[in-house]
Amino acid sequence: MITHSNVWRFFTKPLMKTRLAPRRGLNGLAGKDIGDRQSRIIFTVLGFTALTALLLIVLFLFLEGTALFIHPAEDGSRVGLGDFILGSFWYPGYTPPEFGILPLMAASLSVTVLSACLSIPLGMGTALYLSSVAGPRVREWGKPVIELLAAMPSVVLGLVGMMVIAPFMQEWWDVPSGLNMLNASVMLALMAIPTIASIADDALESVPRDLLEASYALGATPLQTLMRTRLPCALSGVGAGIILGLTRAMGETMVVLMCAGGAAQLSFSPLDAVRPMTSTIAAEMGETAVGSSHYSALFAIGITLFLMTFAFNLLASFIAGRYSQKGYQAA
Repeated sequence: MITHSNVWRFFTKPLMKTRLAPRRGLNGLAGKDIGDRQSRIIFTVLGFTALTALLLIVLFLFLEGTALFIHPAEDGSRVGLGDFILGSFWYPGYTPPEFGILPLMAASLSVTVLSACLSIPLGMGTALYLSSVAGPRVREWGKPVIELLAAMPSVVLGLVGMMVIAPFMQEWWDVPSGLNMLNASVMLALMAIPTIASIADDALESVPRDLLEASYALGATPLQTLMRTRLPCALSGVGAGIILGLTRAMGETMVVLMCAGGAAQLSFSPLDAVRPMTSTIAAEMGETAVGSSHYSALFAIGITLFLMTFAFNLLASFIAGRYSQKGYQAA
């Protein structure tokens, strides 16, 4: 017997079946969406927390450092930005005090450049050997050893420079003290070599195998393939590794504090004692009164060092972006 209820049940039963199945699927998708949303919120909060912490550190650094140029010193004198950057004397205890950081900047740049002259050839040579010359067994233990050297504490290298390198230099070159620019540069080079070698080796290993095989198929020798194909393709990673290694050398504190000699003077000889900016901050921060002009001057040195390392990082990003595609075109 056909009734209204039977007709209604006949037409609505397929519709109810088709509606229930998507609901179960939508519930599963909704659960996934909730999990994705929660993960996105968690990672966003963590990222903004780290970014906020960094911004607060930079803000604190600039607030404390710029007070040197805003407020007068204890004797009523004021320090100008030109006097601070181009001043040749660092005597914070004098009356009036002298806050010229030119000798400190020159020492930091000199030590970094000299260490670069030592670390870049040795680091690149190590990377090229591991990626293109060394056998599987040598690479198997050589790469972990280099990475372990990169994690060596800087105070250990400082002790080596003080107790081994300094007496050797003093006796060999007949200098008054073995704690000088060259000693600190050698120790910084030993610190930067593992970083440069490890990152450059990873960049060289990431070169596509097809390019190397194509080079060999065209009759190129292993040396020609290395210099004209592999190295140009890995140029961005190699350049970034070099810049990061030199940035670490520029920001190092313990090695230059223990091995550079600690003399705030303009020097053009690698055998003279110097005082980089990092060692000045470490040596004098504990002796200054909070809020004094000397205290603000040390933070101003930190601002200068921050801007210099920031410029190095920008240079690394520029090199990575500029030569990432040119390397493949050169190959």
